[in-house]
Parts: sequence; C-alpha cells; structure tokens
Amino acid sequence: MTRNLPGNLQVRADRIADDIDGLAGLTEPDKPWTRRAFTPMFLKGRHYLNRRFKEAGLETRIDAAGNLVGLRKGKAGNGTIMLGSHSDTVPNGGRFDGIAGVAAALEVARSLNDAGVQLEHDLEIVDFLAEEVSIFGVSCIGSRGMLGLRPSEWLERQVEGVTLAEGIRSVGGNPALIGSRDDIKAFLELHIEQGPVLENERIDIGVVTAISGIARIEILVEGRADHAGTTPMGLRLDALSAASHIVLGIERTATDLSRGPSHFAATVGEFVMEPNAANVVPSRVRMLIDARAIDRAVMEAFSDAVATLCVEVVSKCGVSITAPRRISDNPPSLMSEKVVALLEESTAGLSLSSRRMVSGAGHDAAYLNSAAPTAMVFIPCREGRSHTAEEWAENDDITLGAAVLYETVLKLDKE
Repeated sequence: MTRNLPGNLQVRADRIADDIDGLAGLTEPDKPWTRRAFTPMFLKGRHYLNRRFKEAGLETRIDAAGNLVGLRKGKAGNGTIMLGSHSDTVPNGGRFDGIAGVAAALEVARSLNDAGVQLEHDLEIVDFLAEEVSIFGVSCIGSRGMLGLRPSEWLERQVEGVTLAEGIRSVGGNPALIGSRDDIKAFLELHIEQGPVLENERIDIGVVTAISGIARIEILVEGRADHAGTTPMGLRLDALSAASHIVLGIERTATDLSRGPSHFAATVGEFVMEPNAANVVPSRVRMLIDARAIDRAVMEAFSDAVATLCVEVVSKCGVSITAPRRISDNPPSLMSEKVVALLEESTAGLSLSSRRMVSGAGHDAAYLNSAAPTAMVFIPCREGRSHTAEEWAENDDITLGAAVLYETVLKLDKE
C-alpha cells in the first residue's frame, strides 16, 4: 500500500529503490527475476552490491562461508550488531525476497553516516550466500557456514562435476575453514512477509516471534503394474489410488492441526508415479511431505497421524507402504523476546502499526539465532505472493521497515 511517509524517518526511500532496481536489472534473460547462487548472474549481483557497500563507506570482504560482508566500524571491542538477508533468488523468482532485506540493511548504514552517528558496536551488513535452495540441493549455505553449522558432507555434493566446495571457492570463500562467531550481539533481518496477513489487515510491520521448524517426510507406496483394460477393478493393487487416500488424509490432519494455538502447515509438494502410462495400473508412488510447525509436540502428533494413516491405507487397499521416513528435520527457532520487544518499541515510536507473527518460511535468521539474540521484521507484499515473477512490495513499506531497523540498531547499541 502506497502512503505518505512520515517526516521523522532517518532512512531514504529513493536509495532503497535504487538498490532494488539495480539488482532487478541483473537477471537471466527471459527469466525474471532469476539470479541463482553460484551462477555468473549471481556474481554480477555480488559485484553490484560490493560497489554499493563501498559507496556507503563499508569495508567489504567475502568471509570463509562465501558471504559478502560490509563492515562499519564502531568503538573497538564492543561486539557486532549484524543486519542482512540474501540476494540470490529461486528460478523465475521475485525482486524482493531477500533483496529487500539487504537493501534495507544497507540503507541503515548509510543513514547512520548521514546522521553522523558513531556506534558503540561494529555494524555488519551481510548478503548471505545461497539462502534459497541452490543448484546443489541445499539452502542457507552461507549462514550455516558462518556459524560452523554447515554439514561437512555437503562440501562433496556435486552438480555437473562441480562440488559445493568448489562453488564456495568460486564466490571467494574458503570451505576448508570452519566458521565461528562469538562477537555478534544481535542480528536483525527484514523480509517481505510472503503471505497476505499484513496486507489484508492493513498493518505496517510484522514482528516475527518464531520461525517454523521444517520436516520433510518421504512415503513410498508399492502396488502392482497390470493392464489397465483387462484387470478387474476389484483385483487391482493401484498405488496411485492408495496414495490419493494418503494425500487427502494428510490434508485433513494438517487442517485440523492448523486450527490449534500454534502455526502448522503440511503439503505434499513432490509426487512421482510409475510407470506413468495411460494403459498401466500405477505400480509405485513416491511422495514427499513438507510439514512446518512451531511446536515440536504438534509436529510429532502429525508424524504419528501420518504413520497411522499409512497402516489404515495398507489394510484398505492391499498395497505395501514403506514406513514414513524423515529425510530432513530442522527444529523451530524462537526469536529473542528482548529483540522482539525493541522492534515493537521502535515501531510504536514511529507511529506505525504492528503485530506479532510466526514465519512459516525458513530464513537465515533461524541459524543466526543459534549464535546471537535475533528477530525479524516483516513488511507487506502484494496478495502475499512470493517465489514468483509477480512478487511485489511497495518501496514505501520497505522504507518503513528500514526505519524500524534503524531505530532498533540505536536501541541495541545502548544495551
């Protein structure tokens, strides 16, 4: 929603717009807006950001994990306040997912310069490497690597003969070094909501209190391939028919759990059928569930319900089903109540409306939260659309979010 910006803002909307527009111009041809990590286009984006960081007076470097870091020095020995997000995109993704957070963080550094403020703490602006799922099939590579949380076996993952270790070196990192940071006093990340709540409720700022845990659960249904025209309906072991009962049962269970006191969502996002021929009874189905919860007890209740559902489908349909297997399981991340309260105080001080929210999407902030008090600012995006070329956030909304970051940095600096 466009608006007349308050006159008491220290940040400038025009500079934020310039940063975002500059990155938007660096996209794969005919694929707006695509700038995937480890690609030549991503490196062009990094070169652009490095220049903008330096123009803001920041000392830039690529750390061992492959993150672009801009440093604004404070008084020596007082630790670091860190702001940032990511500049990589999903294929045919958006102009604002991650990018808005980097631009807002950079504007905070510029605005502190304009105001002649010397912080007690160092300020670091970070563009984290590969927050989105990368060509190597893993995500949040930079934030995990910075903190020593990147699994060592990831470095051997290969795409077309190139390992992730080589990919990190190609962006200027050093995968041989294990990351460690004990100097971070607090971390703040601005992000578009990627949902419709703020826009629908006409609220300026979402203050994120938790980031959902994400579990991926694999189910394999084994039936029997038979001729589709000659095998009687009552004598089939149709893997797809059995799988459909599971999918609908997952939807019912997830809907019931979503009505509880904490956030929950589950989606069958991957689905492969074999032999996938019109005249053959399906013999095998593989499905992958994406389940997201703030409360671990709710996640376990969902997992138990899915296992029970599979037993019921075996009895009903006669197929065999491999016990549901979690192939990944990231725990939820609860944000710092102290930093959440400071964000709310800053928002109120700017006469902006806010509400507390849970993030159903993953973010680099979930990993920074393991090393330092962390919280996130959400700003509205049109119709809640994200990971699509139609993704849109008004620059005025990003500017208000940047203003909240600015005021919160000043408060954190006095802590």
